[in-house]
Amino acid sequence: MEKLIDCFLPSMTKILATTIIGLLMTSLFLSSSGWALEGGSARNQVPTSTPVKHLVVIFDENISFDHYFGTYPYAANPAGEPLFVPANDTPGINGLTGDLLNFNPNSHPPFRLDRSQAFTCKSSNDYEKEQLAYDGGLVDKFVESVGKTGSDPLAFCNPDKSTTMGYFDGNTVTALWNYAQNFAMSDNSYSTTFGASGPGEWNLVAGNTYQFTPGNIPTVAINGTAVDDVDPTYDDCSDHTPGNNFAFVNGSNNIGLLLDAKGITWGWFQGGFKADSPWDGTHPVTCSSTHKNVAGEVVPDYDQSHNPFQYFAATSNPHHLPPTAISMIGRQDQANHLYDLSEFWAAADSGNMPSVSFLKPIESQNGHASISSPLDEQKFIVSTINHIERLPQWKDTAVIIAYDDSGGWYDHVMPPIVNQSNGPEDHGCGTAKPGAIESRCGHGPRQPLLVISPYAKQNFVDHTMTDQTSILRFIEDNWGLGKIGSQSFDVQANSLGNMFDFAHPVPNKIFLDPNTGERQ
Repeated sequence: MEKLIDCFLPSMTKILATTIIGLLMTSLFLSSSGWALEGGSARNQVPTSTPVKHLVVIFDENISFDHYFGTYPYAANPAGEPLFVPANDTPGINGLTGDLLNFNPNSHPPFRLDRSQAFTCKSSNDYEKEQLAYDGGLVDKFVESVGKTGSDPLAFCNPDKSTTMGYFDGNTVTALWNYAQNFAMSDNSYSTTFGASGPGEWNLVAGNTYQFTPGNIPTVAINGTAVDDVDPTYDDCSDHTPGNNFAFVNGSNNIGLLLDAKGITWGWFQGGFKADSPWDGTHPVTCSSTHKNVAGEVVPDYDQSHNPFQYFAATSNPHHLPPTAISMIGRQDQANHLYDLSEFWAAADSGNMPSVSFLKPIESQNGHASISSPLDEQKFIVSTINHIERLPQWKDTAVIIAYDDSGGWYDHVMPPIVNQSNGPEDHGCGTAKPGAIESRCGHGPRQPLLVISPYAKQNFVDHTMTDQTSILRFIEDNWGLGKIGSQSFDVQANSLGNMFDFAHPVPNKIFLDPNTGERQ
């Protein structure tokens, strides 16, 4: 028997060695070809210019940088509220200090909003009024231009319109301050143009607010350029009753179409998108689900004007059709890449997270004043990031937290006007270049921008000037998509690259409490 084993052992060793070498060569080939072995099977990994294989963009509502980070990293820390103590090596920011707090040029100085005042009335984010608030660089007309009084008895609201000057600190936006301590944020990022949520949504996905065809309210679009919110034509849940306004984009490109052209999986996932009942082929579907916010008010989950792909016929899902299977989420089928937020988790938990995912929370959790609050928003952001960090895909994922507009909240930095315009609603925006599209004055107000990823720099503040289309530019460059064209701002957008360190990834996970924002 021993002789028999000795006889076969060299042959078995040779076979084993040959098998191992073959497996190694196969693995090397699959890796170099953009494929990787995962869970015992080959999975297509599209080549990228960075190690980021999954990008998740959380796009929330109506926040200026000073409104959330003006006094970062110093919080008041009153008794009974979540405590925030910064790390000793926390970098400085361009925030609210010294004279800006004590001798502010506005008619009312900035003031701290307490955690008990988290639910507030809203200010104006009107394209024209925001420009007037900055007063040609004096930044002194916020109360008069964008300040409002509110009628909601549950919302904190100063009767003199000065609520616009309020800011929160690390005792209320605790989670975002903790993310900034452990990952990267920018203190020099802006709305691409002035204006409301709609323009911010369209700039995120197309870098443009042009080629809009409005319905009944001509002021929504000036010479084809949208400057205000409006319902999308290609959405059953828009209000299509006579006299209501809705619009569509006529023939323009967007990031979804670029991703489709390269076969990259992607999706827009929005809370409340799921229709009340399946489309019957005749009658429009409805979207009537609701939730309560922190003040106890009932808020509709879905806002059709916050779904930018519904304005483009080629990337719309008018009847809110669901995906044909979980395995098809992110791929082309009847859903056309537009989904309910719950379907992101169905895909992610099954190992089918799309390469590019845009997440829009239900309205009561989007941070928008008068319908949501920082505490509502914190629940969504923290729950989302905690979940993503527990997924196998976390190792090659980047999460970006960004906002569609400033909400009219005060920010002391005059936006850099990189795109001049002298349209009928422009004030002090210079003169447009010959042939340039009018009524796209920008950049608009400064906003928070955070990157949470194993590849994000740690406790880092980026001072590079960026804007909403810098996110668009990152997607284009990372997946080699090319540019949108038609005077999209993606061509001139600065890179987000300084917020990353791709050479030295850190498996840094931070799990927070959704209610307090503190470490669990």
